[in-house]
Amino acid sequence: MLQTLRTAMLAAPLLLLPGLAAAQAPAAPAAPAAPTSAVRGASPIFDGVRARDHIRCGVSQGTPGFSVPDSQGVWRGFDADYCRALAAAVLGDPNKVRFTPYSAQARFTALQSGEIDVLSRNTTYTFVRDVQLGLEFPAIIYYDGAGFLARRQPGLTSARGLDGATVCVQTGSTNELIVGDFGRANNIRLNPLVMQNLEEIFQALFSGRCDAMNWDRGALAGTLQRAPNPADFVILPEVLSKEPYSPVVAQGDQRWLEIVRWVAFGLIEAEELGITAANADSRLTSTDPGVQRLLGVSGGFGAMLGIDNRWMLNAIKAVGNWNEVFERNLAPLGIDRGVNRLWSAGGALYAPAFR
Repeated sequence: MLQTLRTAMLAAPLLLLPGLAAAQAPAAPAAPAAPTSAVRGASPIFDGVRARDHIRCGVSQGTPGFSVPDSQGVWRGFDADYCRALAAAVLGDPNKVRFTPYSAQARFTALQSGEIDVLSRNTTYTFVRDVQLGLEFPAIIYYDGAGFLARRQPGLTSARGLDGATVCVQTGSTNELIVGDFGRANNIRLNPLVMQNLEEIFQALFSGRCDAMNWDRGALAGTLQRAPNPADFVILPEVLSKEPYSPVVAQGDQRWLEIVRWVAFGLIEAEELGITAANADSRLTSTDPGVQRLLGVSGGFGAMLGIDNRWMLNAIKAVGNWNEVFERNLAPLGIDRGVNRLWSAGGALYAPAFR
């Protein structure tokens, strides 16, 4: 009896503390997580693309290897092919794209004003552009670095030998800053001649008005091929900067950003998996889970983006994988893949997991 009374007295204070009792009670089951397919915000750019049934793609005024019209007026190059892959993924047809050329200075305004849906124009991903311009850089699709294309002179083997030279650069590009930084860092005097129009820059270089041109090395390789006598010019060995290229979109449409990002990554993934324009259809029967997800056999990734599940199948059949785009447009200019090799081959090209 005494033991029973003692037990009741010890328990009594707990009866006066309902909060404590509740705290010791088993926790209620957590509410189920919202489904990943939950409705997102508005997609004005994506909706506009679907409504007009074509993509408006901003390209350069003529950068050899990246975006330049051929003799028939058809845009060719690495950047142009990316836009075709995007059109194939989103609209099922690589020809549903309209190309508009922009200078380096005008390209970002075109995005900000809504004139174009995507900029695919050998454009470098930088801090200021990402933070201050109201733009998004969805995926690095090509790695480059600035350099000098110079008129051959006796003893000129290094960019440090350009002391006193007049250097052509394009206004609105990162190259203006690079030339200034290189001159100060090496205590040499470089005289920049800044122009907006690329064709004017090419002619200034070829005619001798400029001693050298500063641009990204991939584009310089194409410029060299355009010279009346390529043997008169040399690309100097220095790589002066990091120039990671990305397609660019305006802020405010998360769905569109994701589509642009994952089409770029999909071309890289296709190369890693050995999927080409020629064998893509036959790979639909592959038992490799990675191949199945990329080609839309499983996973439903297209539906998550609001497009057809065969989105990457369509893109790959239209332009090929990343290496096929490179071999068609840049390899003929004598450009080595270098750091643009796949990560599995010692390079920097890398796609996040499709799973």
